[in-house]
Amino acid sequence: MEDNSRIEAGGEEPRKTPAVPAIDGNNSFTITGVKVTDGPALAANNIPAFWAYPHWRESWRHRTLEYHISQVALRYPRTLLRDRERARHQKVVDSKTGKIIGYARWMLPASHVTVQAGGLDLVGEGDAEGGTPAWPEAQIPAVSADEEAEILRVAETAVWDPDEDTPNPALDELREVEKEILTGEKPYLVLDYLVVNTAHQRRGVGTALVRSGLKEAVKLGLDVYVHAMPNGIGLYKRLGFREERRPTKKEGSSGNCLLIYEHHAGVVG
Repeated sequence: MEDNSRIEAGGEEPRKTPAVPAIDGNNSFTITGVKVTDGPALAANNIPAFWAYPHWRESWRHRTLEYHISQVALRYPRTLLRDRERARHQKVVDSKTGKIIGYARWMLPASHVTVQAGGLDLVGEGDAEGGTPAWPEAQIPAVSADEEAEILRVAETAVWDPDEDTPNPALDELREVEKEILTGEKPYLVLDYLVVNTAHQRRGVGTALVRSGLKEAVKLGLDVYVHAMPNGIGLYKRLGFREERRPTKKEGSSGNCLLIYEHHAGVVG
């Protein structure tokens, strides 16, 4: 699995990424945009959470957690810049410590990457002239050509060697269904990556991230798709997602399933 998981552009006006007050009732955390400089902190936050999953540990059984984090940290800035037109990123910051405790990556469909100035009339990638980026506060700020070159150079030095020889029919089945869903005629806002620090789970961090994305989906008139791991399924269903598919094959099944949120239902909670 990719470290899936921002250095302002030289000579450009720095773009602010305003904080959005958290909705946990105590303002103990805030949701903000992400910069490439957050890469190492995101690696330290995200990878330990995935280490709890047996299939992840199996893929990296030849590496220690500490070593894996160090290598992902080298790759993360490149990952954050990847597909910048479509990708939207959010981090959750603990108000007391200033540390990142949650992260989400969303992928806009190509048809919804920009909106017309002064309204929500959507324009596609090829018609972006005169439009502005959709959900701009969650887009990674641009970097200069020199900065990007250095980011790419550093990423190439990282060791990325997962053991992917173990077959997983259940996961392969879900990926085939996922491909059918996401290459169909209907566009989706995809929740591509969601992780909460292991010490801050069950505090409403994940709920806040998902709700914020659902609000954007409602604004854009998009349904939302997610390939959910077992411990997130209950959260998604509480927020109005419906189960689309579970694997029929049991071999390699870890309980993952595919869920869809229909934007016309509004945001729960």
